[in-house]
Amino acid sequence: MLKRLLPLALATFAVGTDSYVIAGLLPAIATDLQVSTPAAGQLVTVFALVMALSAPVMGALTSGLDRRSALLIALSVFVAGNAVTALGTGYEVVMIARVVTAAGAGMINSAAASTAGAIAPPERRGRALALVLGGLTLATALGLPLGTLIGRTDWHITLWAVAGIGLAALLGIAAGLPKVTLPAATLGDRLRPLKQGRVLALLAVTTLVFLGAYTLYTYIGPALQDATGGSPSRLTVILLAWGTGVLAGNLIAGRLVDRHDPAHVLTGPLIIAAIALALTPVATATLASTLAWAAIWGAALGVVVVPQQHRLIALSPAAAPVLLGLNSSAIYVGIALGGGLGGLAQEWFAIAPAALGPPAAGVTTLALLYHLATARHRAPTAPRPTPATPEKTQA
Repeated sequence: MLKRLLPLALATFAVGTDSYVIAGLLPAIATDLQVSTPAAGQLVTVFALVMALSAPVMGALTSGLDRRSALLIALSVFVAGNAVTALGTGYEVVMIARVVTAAGAGMINSAAASTAGAIAPPERRGRALALVLGGLTLATALGLPLGTLIGRTDWHITLWAVAGIGLAALLGIAAGLPKVTLPAATLGDRLRPLKQGRVLALLAVTTLVFLGAYTLYTYIGPALQDATGGSPSRLTVILLAWGTGVLAGNLIAGRLVDRHDPAHVLTGPLIIAAIALALTPVATATLASTLAWAAIWGAALGVVVVPQQHRLIALSPAAAPVLLGLNSSAIYVGIALGGGLGGLAQEWFAIAPAALGPPAAGVTTLALLYHLATARHRAPTAPRPTPATPEKTQA
């Protein structure tokens, strides 16, 4: 089982690194491309928005394929897009390359998660999802800080490294993942759950959480200028603390949701995240306090996705691949809106990056309140769907 899941985790690691690393490289990219920091931040916004919108479309176009073939196609586009980004020397070229990359990345996370859910036994599904999703969180723990450290000399090198990781994932999936065929779903099928109020409520919580987080996180480099003194090495250490917290939260979440109501699992971390963001101006005054703040905030955010996935699967086990895809889109809608909101706050209201924490806390508090309100209408608390049976398995 582990041999089959690891290539999926590597694929999500590549996507996660690519999604997050631009935030750590933002000052260098803005300088090199001769644009403002908020303008450079829109590379994050556009990437996330294209990922969110393209995921159901790409998923529908490839739904007739087995999951291995679909992942290989998506990873091929992803690798090519990153290579073009690494070669880019102008803002327009880099932006177009990010759009292409996002189109490939758009279906990787949901395809990897649905495949993991199909090949794992019901009693280990939470841990299987956590392992594959762990690729995303490991990207924050290792890929993001290492990418930032590498990119301090030349940010293009980081994008080449991401392309290499994507290629390694592609080869691992081609060699080690069996063909898993899941029920085909048209674009209409994929969007139909949006007519259900319960599904929309859960997706709205996901979007609000990541909107709040990325209002600050997109501009994390400039925001922590006082704590880092402009040192890329110090920023790398802080990002490592944040990413390690995210990874720990994700791993803990996988076990918690196998034993407890996922709605209850989600409440505490949202409270902690809101408090941490509200305290950003105070907590980031020194390097030591910033490290503690980053680890706590990261751990709280790391818990969020796994219980949300379980709650969606509990609503309709048969539609799990579609619902997981919508949740992935909701995450990236939140990231896109957060990057856009943070940029507008700086451009229109002259809010300094370091002061973005309290507004981010406000959005996270809204996510918490909405979660508490909607959790009263409970879905089944222990998702134990029967996994889809692979129609054809090939070594």
